[in-house]
Amino acid sequence: MGLFSKKDKEDDASFHSGTTTPPTTAQRTMDTTEKGMEDDGPTHIYNFKVIAMVLIVSLGGMIFGYDTGQISGFLEMRDFLDRFGENGAFSSSREGTIVGLLSIGTLLGAIIAAPIADRLGRRMCILIGNIVFWIGMIVQMTSTHHWYQIAIGRWVAGLGVGALSVLTPMYMSETAPKNIRGSMVSCYQLFITLGILVADAINLGTKNINGPASWRITMGIGFVWSVVMATGIWLLPESPRWVYRRGNVEKARETIAGVYGTSQNHSAVNRELREIKAKFDVEQQGGHHPWYEVFTGPRMTYRVLHGAGLQMLQQLTGANFFFYYGTSIFDSVGISDSFVTATILGAVNFVCTFGGLWVVENVGRRKALIFGGFWMFIMFMIFASTGHFLLHENKNTHTAGTVMIVFACLFIAGYATTWAPIVWCVVGELYPTRYRAKAMGIATASNWIWNFLIAFFTSFITADIDYRYGYVFAACNFAGAFVAYFFLCEHQGRTLEEIDTMYILHVKPWKSSSWTPPENEELVTADALALTSGARGIKKADAAGMESERRVENMQVPPATATHGIHDVSGTDFVPESTRAADGRPPNIGE
Repeated sequence: MGLFSKKDKEDDASFHSGTTTPPTTAQRTMDTTEKGMEDDGPTHIYNFKVIAMVLIVSLGGMIFGYDTGQISGFLEMRDFLDRFGENGAFSSSREGTIVGLLSIGTLLGAIIAAPIADRLGRRMCILIGNIVFWIGMIVQMTSTHHWYQIAIGRWVAGLGVGALSVLTPMYMSETAPKNIRGSMVSCYQLFITLGILVADAINLGTKNINGPASWRITMGIGFVWSVVMATGIWLLPESPRWVYRRGNVEKARETIAGVYGTSQNHSAVNRELREIKAKFDVEQQGGHHPWYEVFTGPRMTYRVLHGAGLQMLQQLTGANFFFYYGTSIFDSVGISDSFVTATILGAVNFVCTFGGLWVVENVGRRKALIFGGFWMFIMFMIFASTGHFLLHENKNTHTAGTVMIVFACLFIAGYATTWAPIVWCVVGELYPTRYRAKAMGIATASNWIWNFLIAFFTSFITADIDYRYGYVFAACNFAGAFVAYFFLCEHQGRTLEEIDTMYILHVKPWKSSSWTPPENEELVTADALALTSGARGIKKADAAGMESERRVENMQVPPATATHGIHDVSGTDFVPESTRAADGRPPNIGE
């Protein structure tokens, strides 16, 4: 029994069989004569069900953040150093291996989770990800003197963390109301920062305990977040878009109504179901879709590269650089305890991320990333210049250290309110349902690749070029603002189907915020395009009803008919005759 229904009507055996059962004609043609008059009352999106969803699913970020925060503290604990170090200390290579193997695991976990999520569902895959994480944690906690056991345990735990890093934004983006989808997905990043802060605080409290309890207590507490998530996910419904594709239209309706806080026949519910239905009906006519269509599908190469690029640039903002240099900077102004340093930076990161939840829905994704990129560019230029020309030559320069602390915190404030949460949100919205799991897996894998590279090589690079390393990150932040301006459409306030249409029709990113989507029946989506013998093409009708054609990367959108806007794909109507209404229109749900 879940939070969203008095009686859970889904059949788990059929849902997780791996087969797709198309909705029947009767299911898809439910109209107002069967459901009653359509409800046009207000929605109540800030309801208990939505809050429960955010708190439970966002624990995927808590797990990752907590694991990240705890290892940084372990590397400073005497018992951990004596057991797993070399003569009471870690070499750069051993430290880099222990820290970096988590990222290698997350890279593989992100890729593997995608096909499993498509086959078994988002909830089941979230459970599996948590179980794998438990195994990795047990391997680490039972280690006594072998550093490679810690490293292997972190790699296994990383498989689970990587899976959750894909599944959490995916589940949120497919289930959340469009009005608050951005802030809900961004809660993943908020919980990452919360996890880091909590781990830092617990490490601060256990660092002086003698023996392995100093680090095993912190590690053991990490089980709590994972157990709560693995248990709580079964109180939540499956993604409505996933269950619809498995033939359970009424379960999808029930879930959407639950998150909107309305009756099941509300206009907002019917409108979203119509959009899901339009995409699914067309997809069913397209036949078999091999895995490589994630690259060859309509504008999918562009979007896959775009998502992977944004995740790469998020890592290259240089946020981890500040945490790496935090100890030496704070030491210059008299704060020599690295645990206090980490807690202060973690607190700034966590508090400022709350601002990101407001920014993503009120400023928009695109503007925030552009502004954030320029802001972090300026902060890093000042930070690196001060560090190289003043602090590096004189470690006791109190004023220089103070300036660097201020600009480090200002950088973190900009990062936490823009690039940290919003990139996860954008990537969750960027792809059509058919390709979402695989494409998000690739994009998230990009994040973990660069996470590993930065974690492993930063200590070597900074030893050679000191604070000038900051100029590299400054340039990357400038590039991030450039990419956001020229390549990212504004997603704010749009359904996932409308976002798909924007990219298919080559809407200019700088004009996307004012773009008006067509009616539901005329939405051009990636799922609406079928393979043709020569190429794919797009032909669309403009707002005035005049046809215009443009070539789009070997694709062609079929023209809408003059009467009903029903697209013709490769010479055949994509809506079967058996599912059309008497006047020739495709059936509408609740219209």
